[in-house]
Formats: sequence, C-alpha cells, structure tokens
Amino acid sequence: MYSVKPIVNSSNCYQEKRKRIINDSYFGGFTLLGFTGQPQMEMIISWVVLFFYIIALIGNMAIILLSFLDDHLQTLMYYFLRSLATLDLCYTTNIVPKMLVNIWGKDKRITFGGCAFQLFTGMILCSVECILLAVMSYDRFNAVCKPLHYMTIMNSQLCQGLVGTAWVVGVINCMILSPYAMSLPQCGNHHLHHFFCEMSAMIKIACVDTTAMEVTTFAMCLIIVLASLLLLLVSYGFIAVAVLKIKSATGRQKAFGTCSSHLIVVSIFYGTVIYMYIQPGNSPNQNKGKLLSTFHSIVTPSVNPLIYTLRNKEFRGTMKRLIGKKKVLWKQ
Repeated sequence: MYSVKPIVNSSNCYQEKRKRIINDSYFGGFTLLGFTGQPQMEMIISWVVLFFYIIALIGNMAIILLSFLDDHLQTLMYYFLRSLATLDLCYTTNIVPKMLVNIWGKDKRITFGGCAFQLFTGMILCSVECILLAVMSYDRFNAVCKPLHYMTIMNSQLCQGLVGTAWVVGVINCMILSPYAMSLPQCGNHHLHHFFCEMSAMIKIACVDTTAMEVTTFAMCLIIVLASLLLLLVSYGFIAVAVLKIKSATGRQKAFGTCSSHLIVVSIFYGTVIYMYIQPGNSPNQNKGKLLSTFHSIVTPSVNPLIYTLRNKEFRGTMKRLIGKKKVLWKQ
C-alpha cells in the first residue's frame, strides 16, 4: 500500500530548515561550526582542550601566587614571568569556556558582542605576548652579558615601561584590525568555520574582496612579529657569543640554563603564531588551521608554566618551602 510518510518527513525537514534560516537571519551573532559533521572528533578535541585548560589554570595561577608569596621570587625576571602567566591565563579563559559550551551543547551560536569581545581580547593578548617574549629575551641578554650592571639597567621603571609599551602596541594593533574585520559584509552568512571568533575565520565568511583586509593584517602582524623576532635574535646572538667565551663547562651550563626555558617557549609561540596570522585569509586547509590555532590558544599557554617551573630551581625550591611549612602547621 502506498505510504505518504516520506513526503511528511521531507516537508518537516524543509520546515525545520526554513525555520533555522529565519532564526539565523534574526539572530545578530554567529554560529561556530567547529568540525561540522565530525562529532566524535569534536568530543575528542573538547576533552583534550579541557585537560590542557586545567593545566593552564593550575600552572599559571601557581606562577602568579608563588611570585607574590615568596620573597626570593620578588625579582625582575619573575615580574616578567608573572606578566606572561597572567596573559596566558586570560587568553585561554577568553576562548575555552565558550568553546566547550558550544561543543557539548546543542546551541553553537555566539552573540555579535561576544564574538567581538573574543576577537578583540585575543588580538590584544596575542600581540602583547609576542612583544613580551622579546622583552624577556632582552632581560636575559642583560643578565648573561652584563651581570654586574643588570640591576642598574633593568630597573623597575624600565621593566614597567616595557610591559606598558607592549600593552599600548597590542591595543593599537587590535583597534586597527578587529573593527575592520567585524565590519566586513557577510551577506547573511553567519557561520564561522572555527571553534571561536578568530581573524582568519572572519575574513573567510566575507562576501566582498578582502585583499585590503588581508594586506593590512599581514602588514601589522609582520611589523610586530618581525620587530619582536629581530630583538630576540639580536639578544640571543650576543648571549651565544658570551656563552662561548666562558671557559668552564659549569659556567656555560648555568648560562644556557638561564635561557633554555625561554628559548623553548619562544620556539613554540612564534612557530604557531607565524602560521596563524601571516597566512592568507583564504588558505585552503581549514582543518589544519583550526587545529593549529587551537594548539596555539590552549596547549601553548598550558605548556609555558610547566617549562618555566619544572626547569627552574628557584620555583621548585619555593614549592618545597611552602609544602614544608604546611606540613609543620599540620603537625602542630
């Protein structure tokens, strides 16, 4: 006997699709698609992200708290480390909670204001961290090459001024690029092929020629990245020369140990950021871009505190002293 069930189902599907289109047109925000059609992949990524986010929270909060609690860590180097930990903590928190809610929930939408805040904050923090890592290399240069004049050169006023300059440059970069990206016409396309609001994803959904936007983004990021890399390479060039002049193996190991943690962090950060922000907006491999930007946004900030704390004797000593004090208090 002839059945009309398929006709009813197709009609229902059409009505649901039409309703969704109408709702999206009235909704002034964006839909974060992530890996559309790959729910298993999204769940795996979400649990990996949650794992690294917990590590980032614990590790960066530990650096911030320990540098305040222990007098031995009230030095300029740890002032920079505390600033870096604060940046990483804010950067991950800006992205991860909303990302997990979207993956685990049915509603994958984000408001226009929420997307703008995420994009603006991410651009500022990424720019500031890029410059701060270069400033930290200058600090290591003075510590290794000019140890007798280190405290005179790297005084608190200079350090605060360098960090303040990094924030000013970050805000200027954000105010040039982010409003431009958010104002691009999308012609009704509000579906971002990403887990969060990111510059390249915003450029991809624009329905106009984005050449000017891509050139501006490339130029601004190139200036910040190249200027920071130049300072970093010059600083470590002088450090390498100074280390090679040290005759004792112990002295060379100590000098290298002072810079090795920072070198590892710099390599991870600059490697991912160069791919993310200096690539063309219409790069064909979207999935690779999503994974790399997720790695940069979540994994890197969680690895940084592990690298600095596990390889730093003063941090390990501070943790042992605090644990020892707690044990004494418990016994009493």
